[in-house]
Amino acid sequence: MALWRAYQRALAAHPWKVQVLTAGSLMGLGDIISQQLVERRGLQEHQRGRTLTMMSLGCGFVGPVVGGWYKVLDRFIPGTTKVDALKKMMLDQGGFAPCFLGCFLPLVGALNGLSAKDNWAKLQRDYPDALITNYYLWPAVQLANFYLVPLHYREDPASTTLVSIPPGAPPLMAYLEGQWRGCCSLG
Repeated sequence: MALWRAYQRALAAHPWKVQVLTAGSLMGLGDIISQQLVERRGLQEHQRGRTLTMMSLGCGFVGPVVGGWYKVLDRFIPGTTKVDALKKMMLDQGGFAPCFLGCFLPLVGALNGLSAKDNWAKLQRDYPDALITNYYLWPAVQLANFYLVPLHYREDPASTTLVSIPPGAPPLMAYLEGQWRGCCSLG
């Protein structure tokens, strides 16, 4: 409980820094869970570079972009009713999610050395399935997020992750990143 209170104090004092660091930490943890529990690589075969890539994506892309989006969304639809939550979820999943995924996947490819041509081909091939898979999980999660999670935690995507994302979601994102990068290894 003391750790949670310290986190809350840090979030209040330095919201942007805490958002970014927490997003990176959770993305890294998700990759470790994916490699060890889903893919069953073992410690000897763990791809450390992949974990560092996921942490970098969390700090440099996911945390800032999702945190910024939540702020814009809350200004656009400021309420907290069930109808407001439904409107936010519809905008989030209908507008933001396709764009976010369309940026996230090629960014992963670029960070892992895919050429522009290979990255584009992979995006054209895999994007529809990734987006459909997104819609199996995220609309329900985001509806709960926008209705149940207090605004000051919702603005921090990593705190939202701690509160509202099912346990398998960060490893799923890491697993998809592993699939996206193919067999190339950074570590």
